[in-house]
Amino acid sequence: MSKIVKKIDHEVRKNTIKRCQEKNIIIPTYAQLRNPELIPEGIKEELKNIGLWDVNPLNLFRITWKNEPTRHGGGFGDVNFLEIPREITGIKARVIGLVGKFFPTGSHKVGAAFSCLVPRLVSGEFDPTRDTAVWPSTGNYCRGGAFDSILLGVTPTAILPEEMSNERFNWLKEIGSEVIATPGCESNVKEIYDKCWELRKDSKNVIFNQFDEFANPLWHYQITGYHIAEVFDKFIKKDKEKLSAYVSATGSAGTIAAGDYLKTQHPKMRTIASEALQCPTILENGFGGHRIEGIGDKHIPWVHNVMNTDAAVAIDDEDCMRVMRLFNEPAGHKFLAEKGVSKEVLEKLDLLGISSISNLLSAIKTAKYFEMGEDDVIFTVFTDSMEMYQSRLIEETTKKGEYKELDAAVDYEGCIAQQDIEYFKELNYRDRKRVHNLKYYTWVEQQGKTYEEILAQWDEEYWRSLFEDEVEQFDKLINEFNAEVGLIDKYIK
Repeated sequence: MSKIVKKIDHEVRKNTIKRCQEKNIIIPTYAQLRNPELIPEGIKEELKNIGLWDVNPLNLFRITWKNEPTRHGGGFGDVNFLEIPREITGIKARVIGLVGKFFPTGSHKVGAAFSCLVPRLVSGEFDPTRDTAVWPSTGNYCRGGAFDSILLGVTPTAILPEEMSNERFNWLKEIGSEVIATPGCESNVKEIYDKCWELRKDSKNVIFNQFDEFANPLWHYQITGYHIAEVFDKFIKKDKEKLSAYVSATGSAGTIAAGDYLKTQHPKMRTIASEALQCPTILENGFGGHRIEGIGDKHIPWVHNVMNTDAAVAIDDEDCMRVMRLFNEPAGHKFLAEKGVSKEVLEKLDLLGISSISNLLSAIKTAKYFEMGEDDVIFTVFTDSMEMYQSRLIEETTKKGEYKELDAAVDYEGCIAQQDIEYFKELNYRDRKRVHNLKYYTWVEQQGKTYEEILAQWDEEYWRSLFEDEVEQFDKLINEFNAEVGLIDKYIK
């Protein structure tokens, strides 16, 4: 039996099957999200007339890195990725990021949310005719959860800190989700958890906490990691190139699990955990508030396999805000063009949101720390784009004034060229054990996990079985469920 799905409730499944029949819902398998070629041709045909963000159940099949990069009617192709040239990074190593903008909602978090909700739907652990899906988050995860919920005929509630960008709140309300704003900023995760305990008093509220839902990192292990390896093998590796590092903000410890998969293919690769200097939880057991939206801190997520984390790096949030302007203001583009950055790249820099910029700066630090050369390739993830942060650009202009070429020169030199190896720590065995032990205070003392569970996590087989064995059971349940719904056959040619 699955370690994630605890039971099969056949009576509840009947309710879910009926809901899916009424709303024309077919659920994709993980295999199809990995390889869209497996999606029935009839579904691909219908998607040609559906927008990427449309509230249409068939958009569940677009929860993949392989969407055609268009807002309406696109098909599937290669993985969306962007290489940041050396004219920007200033390092010899190559830096490549998978691009999250071309997911529905504009962020890959829609995939993690799908992975948390779907197994409970197809098993009968969640009743869409009775229950509410509660999505606690610092931003994109609750947006993804709300979107998935609406597509799957489920009622959503989103929880996020009140200081997150206006774009997030406005979009959630437009899509029809209840929205709860908790006190504080990006790193105020404890306040979100407190609200979850309050909502749990009503059994109809089912909490999908990305920080302790193993289906979250499982999705990135199976999908994101697989697609990074595919990009490297298909487009990057030609001679001596080697996949040397994978950089990811810690956040909920979902995206960083792609590194676990990559280590199975590239054992010498290093996984680097990135966090905000203003809240250096792994680096210094620290705390604080910061402005890098999307990477909530102050604790170690329950689903973080710390044994596979090779180093921790911290980035100043002010550097991220300044590079945001450099990448998105006309004066910044003019400066970068004079440095030799192509027009094609300049037009794509808005694919990097604030946390994406942080990942980029972390990659630069990684290359400098490990003295990487031209054959070294660093992968990261550009989680979302500037589409979610236009209000932040306006705020920075209001606060600092018009952006000029002198500002661009100062910001490039101070925030990119001058990134060094300060606030970078390579983790040995005892360091990793120390970080793992930090889980105790949040999860055992506060959130109801057990002492036995935290001990069990210090075992490689614990994580291997979660990330590799579970997905086969999930796909089996999804296929059986779709067969009972009875809609899939009309799309198979």
